[in-house]
Amino acid sequence: MENVNPWRRFRKDRPVVHQVTDAQPSLSNDIRKREISYLIKMGIRIVCLILAVAVPSPWPVKALFVAGAVLLPYVAVLGANQRGHTPPPRMDLTSPNQTEIPRHRREIGS
Repeated sequence: MENVNPWRRFRKDRPVVHQVTDAQPSLSNDIRKREISYLIKMGIRIVCLILAVAVPSPWPVKALFVAGAVLLPYVAVLGANQRGHTPPPRMDLTSPNQTEIPRHRREIGS
Protein backbone atom coordinates (compact mmCIF):
# COMPACT_ATOMS: atom_id res chain seq x y z
CA MET A 1 0.00 0.00 0.00
CA GLU A 2 1.30 3.43 -0.92
CA ASN A 3 1.99 6.05 1.75
CA VAL A 4 0.51 9.51 1.30
CA ASN A 5 2.91 12.42 1.55
CA PRO A 6 2.03 14.27 4.80
CA TRP A 7 3.22 17.60 3.33
CA ARG A 8 0.85 17.29 0.39
CA ARG A 9 -1.95 19.19 2.10
CA PHE A 10 0.26 22.25 2.66
CA ARG A 11 1.03 22.75 -1.02
CA LYS A 12 -0.47 25.92 -2.50
CA ASP A 13 -0.89 24.52 -6.02
CA ARG A 14 -3.18 21.71 -4.94
CA PRO A 15 -6.35 21.70 -7.10
CA VAL A 16 -9.77 22.15 -5.53
CA VAL A 17 -11.75 18.92 -5.57
CA HIS A 18 -15.52 19.25 -5.98
CA GLN A 19 -17.79 16.34 -5.19
CA VAL A 20 -21.26 15.67 -6.54
CA THR A 21 -22.50 14.92 -3.03
CA ASP A 22 -21.69 18.51 -2.03
CA ALA A 23 -24.41 19.81 -4.37
CA GLN A 24 -27.55 21.24 -2.80
CA PRO A 25 -30.92 19.80 -3.85
CA SER A 26 -32.78 21.76 -6.52
CA LEU A 27 -34.96 24.62 -5.36
CA SER A 28 -38.16 22.99 -6.64
CA ASN A 29 -37.42 19.75 -4.74
CA ASP A 30 -36.62 21.71 -1.59
CA ILE A 31 -39.84 23.74 -1.80
CA ARG A 32 -41.93 20.61 -2.47
CA LYS A 33 -40.41 18.86 0.55
CA ARG A 34 -41.14 21.86 2.79
CA GLU A 35 -44.73 22.09 1.49
CA ILE A 36 -45.38 18.43 2.27
CA SER A 37 -43.90 18.80 5.75
CA TYR A 38 -46.05 21.89 6.39
CA LEU A 39 -49.24 20.15 5.24
CA ILE A 40 -48.55 17.11 7.42
CA LYS A 41 -48.04 19.30 10.50
CA MET A 42 -51.21 21.28 9.77
CA GLY A 43 -53.12 18.00 9.35
CA ILE A 44 -51.89 16.86 12.76
CA ARG A 45 -52.98 20.23 14.16
CA ILE A 46 -56.51 19.79 12.82
CA VAL A 47 -56.67 16.30 14.34
CA CYS A 48 -55.51 17.71 17.71
CA LEU A 49 -58.13 20.45 17.55
CA ILE A 50 -60.93 17.99 16.74
CA LEU A 51 -59.79 15.60 19.49
CA ALA A 52 -59.66 18.45 22.04
CA VAL A 53 -63.27 19.37 21.30
CA ALA A 54 -64.94 16.05 20.43
CA VAL A 55 -63.33 13.47 22.72
CA PRO A 56 -64.64 13.28 26.29
CA SER A 57 -61.40 12.92 28.22
CA PRO A 58 -59.84 14.28 31.42
CA TRP A 59 -58.47 17.84 31.31
CA PRO A 60 -54.74 16.88 31.10
CA VAL A 61 -55.39 15.01 27.85
CA LYS A 62 -57.46 17.88 26.48
CA ALA A 63 -54.71 20.31 27.49
CA LEU A 64 -52.23 18.21 25.54
CA PHE A 65 -54.43 18.32 22.43
CA VAL A 66 -54.93 22.09 22.79
CA ALA A 67 -51.18 22.61 23.23
CA GLY A 68 -50.58 20.62 20.04
CA ALA A 69 -53.17 22.71 18.18
CA VAL A 70 -51.61 25.95 19.43
CA LEU A 71 -47.89 25.12 19.05
CA LEU A 72 -47.91 23.16 15.79
CA PRO A 73 -48.51 26.21 13.52
CA TYR A 74 -45.40 27.86 14.95
CA VAL A 75 -43.31 24.73 14.38
CA ALA A 76 -44.79 24.26 10.89
CA VAL A 77 -43.98 27.82 9.79
CA LEU A 78 -40.43 27.58 11.13
CA GLY A 79 -39.91 24.35 9.21
CA ALA A 80 -41.47 25.73 6.03
CA ASN A 81 -39.23 28.81 6.08
CA GLN A 82 -36.02 26.89 6.67
CA ARG A 83 -34.16 26.63 3.37
CA GLY A 84 -32.32 23.50 2.42
CA HIS A 85 -30.19 21.63 4.85
CA THR A 86 -26.63 21.67 6.03
CA PRO A 87 -24.36 19.81 3.65
CA PRO A 88 -22.81 16.57 4.85
CA PRO A 89 -19.34 16.86 6.38
CA ARG A 90 -16.53 16.92 3.85
CA MET A 91 -14.71 13.67 3.30
CA ASP A 92 -11.10 13.36 4.34
CA LEU A 93 -9.24 13.37 1.04
CA THR A 94 -5.79 13.00 2.60
CA SER A 95 -6.11 9.27 3.21
CA PRO A 96 -5.75 6.87 0.28
CA ASN A 97 -8.99 5.82 -1.39
CA GLN A 98 -9.83 2.13 -1.15
CA THR A 99 -11.30 2.07 -4.67
CA GLU A 100 -8.26 3.72 -6.25
CA ILE A 101 -6.42 1.74 -8.92
CA PRO A 102 -3.03 0.62 -7.55
CA ARG A 103 0.03 2.34 -9.05
CA HIS A 104 1.37 -0.87 -10.62
CA ARG A 105 -1.99 -1.39 -12.44
CA ARG A 106 -2.34 2.05 -14.06
CA GLU A 107 -2.12 1.48 -17.76
CA ILE A 108 -3.96 4.58 -18.90
CA GLY A 109 -2.27 7.93 -18.40
CA SER A 110 0.76 6.61 -16.55
